[in-house]
Amino acid sequence: MASSSAAPPRVRDEAEYARWKEGGRRDDVGLERRLARDIAGIVVSMDVSRKVQICEAHHRARRLRRLATAALVVAALAAAVALALYLVYRPVRPQASVSRAAVYRLASANGSLATSFPSAAPAPTHALAASVQFTLLLHNPSDRASLLYDGLVAYAAYRGEPVTPPAPLPPVVQDRGADVVMSPLLGGAAVPVSPDTARALAADCAARRVQLRLVVMGRVKYRSGPFRSGWRDLYVRCNVIVGLSTEAAVAGGGDVPLLEYPRCAVDA
Repeated sequence: MASSSAAPPRVRDEAEYARWKEGGRRDDVGLERRLARDIAGIVVSMDVSRKVQICEAHHRARRLRRLATAALVVAALAAAVALALYLVYRPVRPQASVSRAAVYRLASANGSLATSFPSAAPAPTHALAASVQFTLLLHNPSDRASLLYDGLVAYAAYRGEPVTPPAPLPPVVQDRGADVVMSPLLGGAAVPVSPDTARALAADCAARRVQLRLVVMGRVKYRSGPFRSGWRDLYVRCNVIVGLSTEAAVAGGGDVPLLEYPRCAVDA
């Protein structure tokens, strides 16, 4: 009797346990599903945030590319404008030429030097007494820039040695495309030279072919439209080959023929 009466509770307990276990399984499945949904939501949100970050990075890179392109375009335009202004207003060196030469004396200094230049001191053993004149033409080839010359000095040289003291020249303003003529008279005192130079001059005068050099130094400033340059060093040298005899060199012959077209170089 006892066994028959105790069996139903155990059965009921087992049934309840089975239902409880089945409910637990359902709860586990629901929990797993919720976890799966949460994980999927987290993954989706992470993907969305990553996509947003990637899009923002792309946008920043695109803006940087646009800014770089704009900067390059502005720099190219500025360079083109600067190049155009330079080509239009760039300074052009003046051109020089010699159209006339006169030699009043070019010989070794001796006792007659005191008669020609009473105030001069006794001449050294090897010295040249020179009195020459050149007609120098300075041409401004630019039609946009004017030139200002200042601090000019000129002297004559023979075989690389000065034969006249430096003579100062007045300041000159040269307009666009204009020509300036200078005719400085150089000389006035004996200038010491080497013995080789004195002997070479005597030989060249005997051959009636003497090469002299006119040198002009100073500074020049360019004024082109709204632009003005600073002072630049000016260095002009012209090689002049003249037909000069010994008699003309000693006694003075005035104008002498130019045997070759004078070649001039200008640094400015």
